[in-house]
Amino acid sequence: MNSNNHERIRVLLADDHRILREALRGVLAPECEVIGEAASGEAAVAMAAQLRPHVVVLDIGMPGMGGLAAAHRINREAPGSKVLVLSQYDDEEYVIEALGEAGAAGYLVKTDAASELLSAVRAVHAGRRYLSPSIAPIVLGRLRNPVRGDGPGGVRLTRREREVLRLIGEGSTTKEVAQRLGISPKTAQVHRENLKQKLDLRSTAAMVRYAIKHKLIRLD
Repeated sequence: MNSNNHERIRVLLADDHRILREALRGVLAPECEVIGEAASGEAAVAMAAQLRPHVVVLDIGMPGMGGLAAAHRINREAPGSKVLVLSQYDDEEYVIEALGEAGAAGYLVKTDAASELLSAVRAVHAGRRYLSPSIAPIVLGRLRNPVRGDGPGGVRLTRREREVLRLIGEGSTTKEVAQRLGISPKTAQVHRENLKQKLDLRSTAAMVRYAIKHKLIRLD
């Protein structure tokens, strides 16, 4: 029996940069079979549901549906697939949300990918959690000192509210928010108004400032 044919880990790569996908494919080549590549969150969800990979390596910052929203959808629509988030961000909030509500099995910072990707894929495929060594202290620190809330007065935002606020912070209109998240413009407007009420923000400019302050967007 050829063990390579029977034990190779089936991987779906989801990242909007083709050159990076090629590099990741090379790192995985020794013992994984890349069965598909996606360049957006929507494509990653659809391909995961169709191909049923063992592991989805999912960039958190793809265009269209956000990576966290895509991870959540993949967990629901392809429950046998483990999601390994690949991110340029080592911020506490991204790590905690990815491993929590989004349901990812692991979180790998891109700067660690060359040396850690294969180990990370092996770990989540085997049913274990994986964290980049550089962010493990972040998670341990959060466990020791639980965060009180996401906003003034300890207000906690839902995953969808955070996604809407991130898009608003990036300059998206209500219609664009609806298109990016696959919801109706009316629903997007409801989220916008709820956010204003929850966070006591009076204007779009105030929402943008809030998103920047709480690191929902990056000013690179």
